[in-house]
Amino acid sequence: MKVHEYQAKALMAKFGIPVPKGGVAATPDEAKKVAKDLGGSVVVKAQVHAGGRGKAGGVKVVSNPDEAAEFTKSILGTQLVTFQTGPEGVPVTSVLVEETMNIVKELYLAMLIEPSTRSIVVIASEAGGMDIEEVAATTPEKILRAVVDPTVGLQPYQGRQLAYGMGLAPELVRPAADLMLKLYKLFVEKDCSQAEINPLVVTGDGRVLPVDAKLTIDDDAMFRHKDLAELRDAGQEDPLEAQAHDIGVIYVRLDGDVGCLVNGAGLAMATMDVVTNVGAKPANFLDVGGGADEERIRAAVGILLSDPNVKRVLVNIFGGILRCDMLARGLVAAYEDTKSTAPLVVRMLGTNAEEGRQVLSESGLNVTIAHTFNDAAEALRG
Repeated sequence: MKVHEYQAKALMAKFGIPVPKGGVAATPDEAKKVAKDLGGSVVVKAQVHAGGRGKAGGVKVVSNPDEAAEFTKSILGTQLVTFQTGPEGVPVTSVLVEETMNIVKELYLAMLIEPSTRSIVVIASEAGGMDIEEVAATTPEKILRAVVDPTVGLQPYQGRQLAYGMGLAPELVRPAADLMLKLYKLFVEKDCSQAEINPLVVTGDGRVLPVDAKLTIDDDAMFRHKDLAELRDAGQEDPLEAQAHDIGVIYVRLDGDVGCLVNGAGLAMATMDVVTNVGAKPANFLDVGGGADEERIRAAVGILLSDPNVKRVLVNIFGGILRCDMLARGLVAAYEDTKSTAPLVVRMLGTNAEEGRQVLSESGLNVTIAHTFNDAAEALRG
């Protein structure tokens, strides 16, 4: 689960990380009041779950409260399009109004989970800001990393090494290292999968502050953080992905025309490979899991068929806990609900597979029963 910048900074502040003074506003009048409280000259930033806001016109420095209100009015209710959103953009429903500051240096700091080392990795650079991707591509030597031993956590010496490597003045090394240790504590205690501060800045008065902040909480850990559930902004998510989240299935929308329904992430990846190998493109990644019941299958297939790009559907199921006859009835019900006529290719093996095939054969749907991966591929190709 992603959170907005103002929410991320509020969490950071709770862990003792210094953050800029500011406040969130959902109306022009609220923005004007925050700007007035901060002295007039402020930066106003659209709150969306996407990077690249500055280049897309979602961030503006203004010199007085009236200008803050004017910019807020112009951007609220719009769809902000950045290089991370796609052409449809994401809605702007609030802005963060923050103090301006004299920035003398922009840095980069991030923490993420690296599967290859099974550890949290801290990434830092002396070259932060809007072009960090270009820095990583053209001058990778400027990207520093420290692998954290999970048994002892991030150590102070690692923070100091990174701070020195970022070219900080000696008097700023310890404050920067301390910030890293606090961010690590937040990362672990809140079960984050990613934390990014870009830029982390040094100000003219000697402060080290996160000017921007992104946090992503592991969805599978949300049961431990009921207090964070209220931070979710479903309006920032793809509507179909949001619906899938609410019924407890994993759905990722892609840009193809073959809807894919599977149970198990490994089987999902293999199924998408089959689709690609016959020259087609998957429209989604949909994993209903092993414990789905008929109603969840019905709802999940309904979401899949709601995508106007889906022209045909491939179902690849290995029935274990999930019975194939139950899946077949859910499929038929979803097709009836949506009145869809999309051709259906179904490969099902395992528990009650024969009963499931019979349900589909008697359904009247345009369905092709496949017994192997090759059968499914040929049916798609045809």
